[in-house]
Amino acid sequence: MIKGFVFDMDGVLLDTESVCDRTWKLAAKDFGVDDKDAMRTISLCRGTNKKTSRKIILREIGPDFDVDAFMKTTSDYFKKIEAEEGISTKPYAKECLAYLKGKGYRLALASSTRQVVVERELKTACLYDFFETLVCGDMVANSKPDPEIYATAVRNLNLLPEECVAVEDSPNGLKSGKGAGLVSVMVPDRVGPSEETEKITDYLFDSLKGIIDNF
Repeated sequence: MIKGFVFDMDGVLLDTESVCDRTWKLAAKDFGVDDKDAMRTISLCRGTNKKTSRKIILREIGPDFDVDAFMKTTSDYFKKIEAEEGISTKPYAKECLAYLKGKGYRLALASSTRQVVVERELKTACLYDFFETLVCGDMVANSKPDPEIYATAVRNLNLLPEECVAVEDSPNGLKSGKGAGLVSVMVPDRVGPSEETEKITDYLFDSLKGIIDNF
């Protein structure tokens, strides 16, 4: 019996991934990185924390690439866009959380983003109060696709993994949730379903409305 839902944040509840694409393209231009290389690399980084993303960038762009300056530049562009335009919620985000809360499901968040950013963005979007517990990228030793972050969220809810659903948009996130033993829901954002993700996806929905209609 399902008793809890553990949500990813970026690309699932908030439309941050499209902003990240913009920031990477801007930074890539500044650093002389080809657009295609930048987009290929960010697709591999989706769902991971800063430490893991750093390793991926060095592997994909080159060991001598100034990755720290590049990541600071993407962060500066993100802050500028966030301040000037705000971050949109994904379709049905608030409706889905309100529906689940109303049905008595326990809610947690498992995001690779740092805690200070997660709390700020959730509060700005008026989504913060839906969650009993937040587990963020700087609160665990291992990044997605490692299962640690989902295992921690389930433990914080005092539930069993098989009693919880992981809601994700990225392959790294799906691997993390499934590896921790949760039922998996994929709501694709910037990366569509593939043969790989189909093997570890229990439910595939076009939007969060799929959760409202099926749980």
